[in-house]
Amino acid sequence: MASDRAYASLDALHADAVTCRACPRLVAWREEVAATKRQAFRDATYWGKPVPGWGDPQARLLVLGLAPGAHGANRTGRPFTGDGSGNFLYPALHRAGFASRPQSTHRGDGLELLDCYMTGVAYCVPPKNRPTAAELNNCRSWLVRELALLPHLQAVLALGKIAYDGYLRALRELGHDPPRLAFAHGADDTLPAGLPRLYASYHVSRQNTNTGRLTAEMFDQVLEAIKANLRAV
Repeated sequence: MASDRAYASLDALHADAVTCRACPRLVAWREEVAATKRQAFRDATYWGKPVPGWGDPQARLLVLGLAPGAHGANRTGRPFTGDGSGNFLYPALHRAGFASRPQSTHRGDGLELLDCYMTGVAYCVPPKNRPTAAELNNCRSWLVRELALLPHLQAVLALGKIAYDGYLRALRELGHDPPRLAFAHGADDTLPAGLPRLYASYHVSRQNTNTGRLTAEMFDQVLEAIKANLRAV
């Protein structure tokens, strides 16, 4: 869990975050996955540690997900990189002008996020993609500090209900009083006190994209709504 210390930069925060061992179940699982691997990645060296956010520190848009994928971010060390969720998300960000290229395969692949930053409400891969409430509470202290280091945010896109609710809880820990809101795909809520506008989408997991619950057109519409409301800085 993060301490009460304030961080001067995202790099300093990330350096501490990747050493976190606050949740024994998550530590055991992320390391087990990294050791056993998936057959398709048997020659890869898995990251197997917490996966903090990445992107443009001056971003106006924050994309907030749930947690690293077992053989995606837990392998590559970068959110939404190297799995089916990223194969849906990054092309959409590229179409909207928030990513320099549509493919994300590994850290150092040349991809850049443009006016966009992304992170998750949990930094470690959970068994069955289901972090417990206590694990989310532990990790929220990292998210709170990450949000404090993103001063230019105008929009937050929460991917799924857990991310949506987690962001509202993080705001309360930062001393804000956002209204009680209900998650719904396409939600677009103006928050008080100059807080970033909050948008919501179904998560970009294959469970949603392969079944048609979330289509590329639906997600593009959310991103276009965000772009239409971003102010020049």
